[in-house]
Amino acid sequence: MKVWGHIADCLKRSGACALVTVARADGSTPRDDGARMVVTPDGGFYGTIGGGTLEFETIRRAVTALRDGAASFVLQNVSLGPDLGQCCGGRTQIAIEILTASSLEMAEALSHKEAERHPFSTEAHVVNGVVQPRRLLSASPTSRISLQHDQGTGNQLLIEQFGSRRRELYLFGAGHVGKAVVLALAPLPFSVTWIDSRADQFPVAVPGNVRKVANSDPAAILDQAPDRAFVLAMTHSHALDEEIMARALLHQRFDYCGVIGSQTKRARFLKRLKARGLTDTLTTNMVCPVGVTTVRSKEPASIAAGIAVDLLVRDEAENHQQAAAGGGLAQKLTLGQ
Repeated sequence: MKVWGHIADCLKRSGACALVTVARADGSTPRDDGARMVVTPDGGFYGTIGGGTLEFETIRRAVTALRDGAASFVLQNVSLGPDLGQCCGGRTQIAIEILTASSLEMAEALSHKEAERHPFSTEAHVVNGVVQPRRLLSASPTSRISLQHDQGTGNQLLIEQFGSRRRELYLFGAGHVGKAVVLALAPLPFSVTWIDSRADQFPVAVPGNVRKVANSDPAAILDQAPDRAFVLAMTHSHALDEEIMARALLHQRFDYCGVIGSQTKRARFLKRLKARGLTDTLTTNMVCPVGVTTVRSKEPASIAAGIAVDLLVRDEAENHQQAAAGGGLAQKLTLGQ
């Protein structure tokens, strides 16, 4: 969800809105920390913090706070069982920030930052229960949201991360399964570069996280791919799939190299790749078949669903292993007044 885009729109329309954030989640909770909603004065909302009683009560509290008409920031601790009668059993801390028209300039600036489709971080002092103008940070914090004590000023320091990190996926092939995979990944944290040598195979409209590339030499596109990208080949040609896999494996910098096919195709590819000079160490990194292999249906949408699940699990595992050790607080820029 583009948080600041919704905030800017709400401030233009009604002059106020509430930003609701799960600041902390312990135990069994509907959403993890960093989940957000934007609540309007009439009770409308964008996004979700998990639904159910927790979300309903939080919206009610946000609307009540909006009636006061003043900027504010509060943290509320909620035990889902004792406080709300929910069976989850976890505990969560909810931040409710009331923004007014005075924050419009900042909201518009952050909305433009959001449009770049890269995660970014901000910090802001909280003075007398009001969040001051946010400043961009050049490095990312280790958590989606944190409230710290600033020894220099004695105030609280709110540090947040907005947007989501998207795994770069280089998807080769615009056939039936390729089209289904693109749709399956549309709401997931992937940025898809979709490659095919046949420009007329692409649909006119594609999801916002997809970039179409028509190239007579598809495999050469891998030279432009960033480190840690995922590579998935499902072209109309087994020879082209083989060329893509050979180049992807030789790069030795991609977190996933997969090619659609059967165990028979895998065996043949391994033999051919070895004939090309690729070592066992390299070829063992090739994933084939791809996706959740317990899904037996051969319908494109079913195959795509299994692939999407597998890629999501792998992405989360790789991100966990590569988690940053810390963030920085350098290079700050005040946004609005």
